[in-house]
Amino acid sequence: MDLNIAVLIDGDNIPSAYVKEMMEEIAKYGNPTIKRIYGDWTNPRLGKWKHVLLENAITPVQQYGYTQGKNATDSAMIIDAMDILYSGKVNGFCIVSSDSDFTRLATRLREAGIQVIGIGEKKTPNPFIVACDKFIYLEILKKQSDSDINEASAAKKTSEDSVDKITPKDLRLMATTIEDLADDDGWAFLGDVGSLLQKKQPNFDSRNYGFQKLTPLISSISQFEIERREDSRGRKKLIYVKIKEKKGSRSRK
Repeated sequence: MDLNIAVLIDGDNIPSAYVKEMMEEIAKYGNPTIKRIYGDWTNPRLGKWKHVLLENAITPVQQYGYTQGKNATDSAMIIDAMDILYSGKVNGFCIVSSDSDFTRLATRLREAGIQVIGIGEKKTPNPFIVACDKFIYLEILKKQSDSDINEASAAKKTSEDSVDKITPKDLRLMATTIEDLADDDGWAFLGDVGSLLQKKQPNFDSRNYGFQKLTPLISSISQFEIERREDSRGRKKLIYVKIKEKKGSRSRK
């Protein structure tokens, strides 16, 4: 069942250039029935947002900065989020911000059984990331859109600055997740692996490493082995993964 999602955007914290890619990404997870953006619209700094609001049916919420140094926008978003929660009109939230002030809000929504998706820039503090069920980096969405414009040269345009390298820590995370789900022969269903990776690390996304899907990411790593099997009806291929045995690792009898 698709989620009915409340999308709450911190206008003081998110660049307007990402709005198209952001809304397309949110649509993958459900129906954004509520779309609001918060900020002081008398501030010229938010001027770039104004021309994209109508195009994306996002409702602007005016919030004056009553006290210098205090972020009134955060408070308004949190109050509205709780009102929406108790209305029972949605079963999912998307909090769009790179601000760790929303960590407690994400935690509270999940305690209520609500799915929480976070979207923000790579500078987002880790406490907010891990408080969400899933966290998506805006930079990856923008890069993906740029690649769609000129697909033929997308590979050449990929730079080390925009794509994370697979670190030993990443490899350990993937390997231990495969081991957690493996059968007696060491094989794990890749769909289950992807779900567990998301639970362990909400910002895990194959696009962070330059791959659109998890299968090509896993296939690119020499330590892992992929096997495609037909389902019981022979209608589709099921993908399984295992950790390759190291040479000499088998016990001699």
